[in-house]
Amino acid sequence: MTQAVPLSAEAPPAATPPELGKTPRRPGWRRLLVLGPLVALVVAALLPYLQLPLPGILDGPFNTYGNLQLFATCLVFGGLAASYDLLFGRTGLLSFGHALYFAAGMYGTDVLVTRAHLPLWQAAVFTLVGATILAALLGAIALRTTGIAFAMVTLAFAQVGAILVARDFGGLTGGEEGLPIDGERLPDFLLGVGNTVNLYWLALAYVALVVFVIARVAGSPTGRVLAGLRDDERRVGVLGLDPYRYKLVAFTLAGGLASLGGVVYVLILGGANPHVTSSELTLSLLVMVVLGGPGTRWGPVLGGILYMYLDHRLTSLAADLPGPLGQPLFVLGAIFILAVYFFPGGLASLRGRVALVSAALGRRRKDETVS
Repeated sequence: MTQAVPLSAEAPPAATPPELGKTPRRPGWRRLLVLGPLVALVVAALLPYLQLPLPGILDGPFNTYGNLQLFATCLVFGGLAASYDLLFGRTGLLSFGHALYFAAGMYGTDVLVTRAHLPLWQAAVFTLVGATILAALLGAIALRTTGIAFAMVTLAFAQVGAILVARDFGGLTGGEEGLPIDGERLPDFLLGVGNTVNLYWLALAYVALVVFVIARVAGSPTGRVLAGLRDDERRVGVLGLDPYRYKLVAFTLAGGLASLGGVVYVLILGGANPHVTSSELTLSLLVMVVLGGPGTRWGPVLGGILYMYLDHRLTSLAADLPGPLGQPLFVLGAIFILAVYFFPGGLASLRGRVALVSAALGRRRKDETVS
């Protein structure tokens, strides 16, 4: 005689079949996804100890002072491109003034150290807080507009910042000559050519922090709302959420991360350069993001590193190239056009395309074997 099952008892959930078209990830792949970035960070941190000769790619081994400074610069711009992708790739905001906050980080730190004679850590904290507040205030105004109007307003703010730096009001910025930073106010481990490796590690820490922060934001409920704003802002409004508030959060956070990059870059460069205040830098950031893959975790970082590396190498090799090939911008533009044409999703889509090609070749070989 069978025993009746109480009505309150719940039946065990039925096993759900895997989604069509998707291969379930093995535990080993999950572990690799978690440990992969950490392993890459450790390897990048240990590269200065390795004398890797890379002829044609670098001038001498990797751990020479010139190459370490080059890759420190590339890392800073990789992190800067990732901060811009928080606006463009993840929120759908086309800003032409992101360079303003990077310049605020550079000049704010330099002015407070050189003119106000503050210690570096105090100058960095004050600059970071001030630049973040500046991003919140300007974002609160610019985000009242949308589309092209938003892009033009951010460009206007950036142009005002460039004019203030070029006019050298109060003798603070050094005008077109820039402002060298006072080395006597800096820690000893950041001074001298022999400590270039410390600047490299500082730039690497900046990239790791930016990627970590953006990954946490993207995986949070706020990140999902930002993705919804990028896809269709009206749907977010229908759900009862305030698009303006979420866009302001993204704008402020991106500006704060960019200003932190300016703090790091002024130490690598040894001073503030007025070139960073130009709108050309923001356009370069847009190219970096598109080249690497907007809306991806590692694409903007790789795009920024590759762009700055090519910009440096093509400048040094331009004298040996004939005709238009002797113009670095011409070669860099041609490379960008080819990359966008053959890889519309940027460098981040390269792995998926390679997998598709491999799968197609595998099916072709299987058909040939069967026939």
